[in-house]
Amino acid sequence: MADERYGVPGAIGTYLEKRGYDVPWGSMAGHINRWDAWMRGTGEFYDYDDYDSEGRFYHVHRRSIRPAKRVCREWSSLLMDEQTSVQCEDEACNEWLEGFLAQSKFWSRGQGLVQRAFGLGTGAWALWVDTAAPKMLIRRYFANMTLPLSWDEDGVTECAFATRIHMRGKPVDQLQMHLLNEGGTYDIHTVLLDEMGREVKMDGVLPVLETGCPTPTFAIVKPAIENTMEEFSPYGMSVFEDAIDVIQSVDLAYDAIFTEVDVGKIRVFLSDMLLERGDDEGQRVIPFGKDDCTVFRKVGSSEDMVQEFAPSLRTEQQVKAYRTALQTLGDQCGFGLGYFDIDEKGGIKTATEVSSDNSQLMRSIKEHENLLGDAIAQICTAALHCARTFLGVSLPPEGDVTVKFDDSIIQDTAAEKAQDLAELDLTLNDWEYRMKWYNEDEETAKANVPRAQNAVEETEEEGGEFGEGRAEGEEGEAEE
Repeated sequence: MADERYGVPGAIGTYLEKRGYDVPWGSMAGHINRWDAWMRGTGEFYDYDDYDSEGRFYHVHRRSIRPAKRVCREWSSLLMDEQTSVQCEDEACNEWLEGFLAQSKFWSRGQGLVQRAFGLGTGAWALWVDTAAPKMLIRRYFANMTLPLSWDEDGVTECAFATRIHMRGKPVDQLQMHLLNEGGTYDIHTVLLDEMGREVKMDGVLPVLETGCPTPTFAIVKPAIENTMEEFSPYGMSVFEDAIDVIQSVDLAYDAIFTEVDVGKIRVFLSDMLLERGDDEGQRVIPFGKDDCTVFRKVGSSEDMVQEFAPSLRTEQQVKAYRTALQTLGDQCGFGLGYFDIDEKGGIKTATEVSSDNSQLMRSIKEHENLLGDAIAQICTAALHCARTFLGVSLPPEGDVTVKFDDSIIQDTAAEKAQDLAELDLTLNDWEYRMKWYNEDEETAKANVPRAQNAVEETEEEGGEFGEGRAEGEEGEAEE
């Protein structure tokens, strides 16, 4: 069966080269395709051909739990969930952004992007704008669709994204380039190419959309791992690249367990005396299904007409090896030794409550959150700008945009909240508590502090009584 996965067409590479861009996809394509195969559990390690001692050819398929994909899925669930939020300095921007991200299904689809980005080393978000509707979306792109055009040590400043659409039933490759113009703002260039590499025109598609946005209208997503495969590459490296041998060990142990069960089935040996004589050419046949490979003939034997043989299983030792491989996988991929384990029923379990002494996991999460948070803040900043420009939304300047992650998996949130509550007025102000736990800006938090409101009311009441008494006293002095 042919591989239907999308790859950057040669026509797009040719077009970009004519525009003067040296596309780095070629040097990383082999690595990205290899990581993709490990995530899908395909390749020579899982499916290969072999010969037995008699020279007979047969196909072998190795069982797999898809360890590479499991690692990436765990990272996406740890980093992005329904508790992740974006915070601006202005409350109006917060309200609009919250609704826009929810409507765009940014968080749920973002989990899939993070999963693929951590597996393939790179992913991206980019703005898509329909000025006629008007409408704006945040689209996601995987490594095999992302083409950095300009970059340095600080990151990617210009990028192109390749996807496939269909016009009248025919496939067309769409190339969108987010480029800096001479004024220092970003334009979105859109080009459609057919199978022959010729440009195609489509009604409603603007060749160039001037956004006026001073910040990138895209954001690159990568794990916080240095790319040691290609020097100076804008692409990232898979989170499981250093654990390929361990991934093989996990699936070798997993496959061995069930192979042991298969080959350990009971064998029945039947004496010649129990075999029926067939009608065709006097051949002896066994009166059982011909696909039953657990029944064998004892040649020239009349003793023990039915003999059973049950091989002893070594599954306990193999399960121990399987467990060791899983724990090593967690250690190699940044989770720590105790993250992956086997439950009482033999299935894989993960630590639902990771203690704070798992310093490896805590460090890994913080490192990944720093890069991911920058990417989310960058695409949200661009979305706020384009909302004002193209959607007619009246919003004040958003100020600094930050991302708040839910780290309850590595810390006891309830205990930390109770500790902060106990230390009010000692190390933490009331309004700082509300900013931290209710995601309020400073002005809103100060206004919503119950104690502050009560104090204001009491002060006003006391001030009114004192004022009246003073007035009376002054009048008395005047009378005297």
